[in-house]
Amino acid sequence: MKILVVGGTGALGGDAAIYAAQQGHDVTIAARNPAPAGTPMEDMSFLKGDYVAGDFTADTLKGFDWIIFAAGNDPRHLPPETKPEDMPGFFRKANDEGVPAFTRAARDAGVKKLVQLGSYYAQATPELVDGNTYIQSRLAACEGARAEGTDDFTVMSVNAPFMVGSVSGLPSMIFEPYVQWAEGKLEIPHFGPAGGTNFMSIRSLSQALLGALENGENKKAYLVGDENLSFTEYFQLFFDAAGSDVKLEERDEEHPLLPDIAIPQGRGNWVRYDADEAERKILGYETNDVTNAVKDVVAQYGSL
Repeated sequence: MKILVVGGTGALGGDAAIYAAQQGHDVTIAARNPAPAGTPMEDMSFLKGDYVAGDFTADTLKGFDWIIFAAGNDPRHLPPETKPEDMPGFFRKANDEGVPAFTRAARDAGVKKLVQLGSYYAQATPELVDGNTYIQSRLAACEGARAEGTDDFTVMSVNAPFMVGSVSGLPSMIFEPYVQWAEGKLEIPHFGPAGGTNFMSIRSLSQALLGALENGENKKAYLVGDENLSFTEYFQLFFDAAGSDVKLEERDEEHPLLPDIAIPQGRGNWVRYDADEAERKILGYETNDVTNAVKDVVAQYGSL
C-alpha cells in the first residue's frame, strides 16, 4: 500500500514509517521539515506541510491508500512564549480542530483508511478529563477524527501510554538526559517519583498502528499498552542497562527529569490497565518489550 505517515520525522511517526517500509509498503513521510540527516527516514519520500495551518488538502493527499497520523500536539509543542491562559486555545486549534479537519481532507482525497495516534489518558482514566484542557483536546481529536469515518473511509484511533524507544540518528530531549543520569553524568539524586503508569515500546506501537490499518474496525478507539511500572522501576531500567550498581529509591518528591506537570494523574498516583487481549491480537503487537526498548535507548545515547 501507499502509506503517508504524518509526523514521520519524530520518534513515534518515524519508527512507524520505518516499520511500514520494512513490511513492504511504499511510505512517504509528512512534516513541517524534512527528516534529520542520518536517520532512516532521510531517504524516504517527503511531503512538506503543517496540518495545523491547513496545508494538507484533498488535492495534496490524493494518491495515498492509507494514512498514519502521528502528529497530534502535546505540552512539548507549546511555543516558549505561551502563557497559561493561551494553552487551551493552542490545543483547541491543534487537536480539537486540526485533527478532524485533516481527517476530512483525507476522506475527500479518496484515502481508504486512516489511523490516528492518540493519548491514553481520556480512555484509561476518564476522570482526568474534567479540568485538564490538554486531555480534553486529545479526547476531542480522537472522537472528531473517528466521526469522519464512512462506509468507504475507515478511521480508527490507537491511544498509547508512556512511550519508550529510539530511532537511529534521531536526538531525544527526553531520553538523552535519562541516559546521562544513569551513567553518572548528571548530579541528580538517585530516586524516582512516587506513582506509576503503563509503558510501551515504540516498536510495539508501530506494530499496533500498522495492525489497525490492516485489521482494525471502523470508528474504533483502541487502548494499547504493555507494562505497568512504577516510575522508580522505570528509571531503574536505565541504570541497569547502563551497567550501574545504583538502586533507586522511591520518594514522594518532584523529579527534575519527570516534573509534576508531566504526570497528569498527579505524583503518587497510578494509571494502571491491561490492554484487551483480543484487541491486542487484532492489532498484532508484541508485549514485554519495554526493557528491550530501554536497552536500545541506552545503546544509542550512552556515553555521548
